[in-house]
Amino acid sequence: MHVTAPTTLPTDLTVPALPIRVAVVEDEAPIRKLFESAIRLDAGMQLCFSVATVKDAIAQAPIHGADVYLIDLGLPDADGREFIRWLKQHQPEALPMVVTVFGDDAHIVSSFAAGAMGYLLKDASSQEIAEHIHKLVSGGSPISPSVARRLLLQFTPPIGAGELPMPMPAPSLSDQVSDQGITPLSDREHEVLRLIEKGLSYDEIAGVLGITWHTVTSYLRRVYRKLEVKSRGEAVFEARQRGLL
Repeated sequence: MHVTAPTTLPTDLTVPALPIRVAVVEDEAPIRKLFESAIRLDAGMQLCFSVATVKDAIAQAPIHGADVYLIDLGLPDADGREFIRWLKQHQPEALPMVVTVFGDDAHIVSSFAAGAMGYLLKDASSQEIAEHIHKLVSGGSPISPSVARRLLLQFTPPIGAGELPMPMPAPSLSDQVSDQGITPLSDREHEVLRLIEKGLSYDEIAGVLGITWHTVTSYLRRVYRKLEVKSRGEAVFEARQRGLL
């Protein structure tokens, strides 16, 4: 008599962390090649595209969406802040980081107001650029030291003004989830994670949800970032701990 073996789900969902997808928007060819080299030499990164204008960036971003965008401000067809504002509207999960020669207050403040998550001057080496990208994805906001000093000076009270009241610390993501029942995952991210929990492959998830393999990995990167994990197994475990699965 033929006996069919019971179907079991894989117990080890751990896989290597997905590479960080990076796009470059820079019109100076030597600088652009420096950024491209920094990305290609890092095993944890993947170059999505590299362009010299805002127009080309807006054309490429919907096709080859990146996790991190390195953006110059003085581009030939438009200001880089226009692309940052476009990203915040069309790809709100993306992490724009300015890399520019402008270190004045007006450019710095307006860039952060537009949605920049980091601000570097063009004196950084290729190794430093790679390190800053990793820090950005890990939840940091890389800022060149001279830029950080200018920002701090804006919030330094004048002599004799007295001390400012200490602001209350912002609640952590885990506090928000446990205290207010707010999930850090979008509906589609939640769907992807549920299918990961069931042991489906990326291709299978893409078929179930009617999306591409690259879109699946993009959603999973966001899950990794939001749950502060580095593998599928950790993501499932952390989501269960938070009551999300």
